[in-house]
Amino acid sequence: MQIIQKFSGALVGVLLLAGCTADQGPVPADPLATRETVNLYQNLLALQKEGLMFGHQDDLVYGVGWVYEVGRSDVKEVCGDYPAVYGWELGHLELGEPYSLDSVHFDTIRSKIQEVYRRGGVNTVSWHLRNPLTGGSAWDVSSAEAVKSVLPGGGKHDLYLGYLDKLAGFLLSLKSGDGTFIPVIFRPYHEHTGSWFWWGKNLCTVEEYKSLWRMTVEYLRDTKNIHHLLYAYSTDRFSTEEEYLERYPGDDVIDMMAFDLYDRGPDFPETLKNCAETVSRLAAARTKIGAVSETGGPIATQTDWWTARLLETLRPISLSYVLVWRNPWQGASHAPFGPHPGNPSAEDFVLFYNDPHTLFQKEVTGRNLYQ
Repeated sequence: MQIIQKFSGALVGVLLLAGCTADQGPVPADPLATRETVNLYQNLLALQKEGLMFGHQDDLVYGVGWVYEVGRSDVKEVCGDYPAVYGWELGHLELGEPYSLDSVHFDTIRSKIQEVYRRGGVNTVSWHLRNPLTGGSAWDVSSAEAVKSVLPGGGKHDLYLGYLDKLAGFLLSLKSGDGTFIPVIFRPYHEHTGSWFWWGKNLCTVEEYKSLWRMTVEYLRDTKNIHHLLYAYSTDRFSTEEEYLERYPGDDVIDMMAFDLYDRGPDFPETLKNCAETVSRLAAARTKIGAVSETGGPIATQTDWWTARLLETLRPISLSYVLVWRNPWQGASHAPFGPHPGNPSAEDFVLFYNDPHTLFQKEVTGRNLYQ
């Protein structure tokens, strides 16, 4: 397979982003956001007009057949470049445990977030936190009282603030070598249009869900003085604007409008197109970043999935990035979602990489997203 160096759009991108500073242009929901966070927000808004960044969950810490090997990346081993966006999981942080629910040490996650920041990439974190009412996993939907229980006046409110304290401690430790807080996209309470998490639509009312979001943002921002987060609202599949916005907590607490959608059948391209166009339109109207925050498909059997189903659907739509889920190194309930050597779709991923519309690490490094 042939890998070529991508230059298309680079000069345009530099010129486009050169005028974006914290002193002008749109600002994040947090009025006290750090300069680097404001710059990232503005630059992501500008960059999504030029191309689509590619992201991968846990890209730097494990892949197919390996774990914790410095410098490795399944994506890089296929196309010669790292992703532009890197996803990390913070589940079990709230329990005070040293490892995430995906068995990655939090010290390693911190180190990799710092590494990504140094090379100019984008970090995003999800949080599959334990059910505070039952003590079960994020997927424990045995009670419809969990969200209600953590709101002010609820029986688990104080416990939940303790969860947020532990989360805040980690977020406040995300600093560069000179002590600068590293901006991250924080994406909690996702896929709430489904009901497989304790915060899902059948497990709480619209107002309870919105209150959970607002309580979380206000506690992290106002009580813990965390000002280096961009907050991402992320649904699962949906059909209409009304469905997407039903539980939207407000422009004053959200910076990114996104959705998760996996390829599980022939309707995927049409559903992806509808969801992506809707999110892009809604985000543009509110000056928010738009994204496909999770996806993945049958890349072991559909060898042109990257170009034919993903890229061609998203190409005409203005979004910041698309992130595919992880490549587990040990037994998991799913196959690898990212490219990896030996996968039948690897050659197609090289075509995806070489397309001028897709953006990877080498391209975003030169854009100085935090300046």
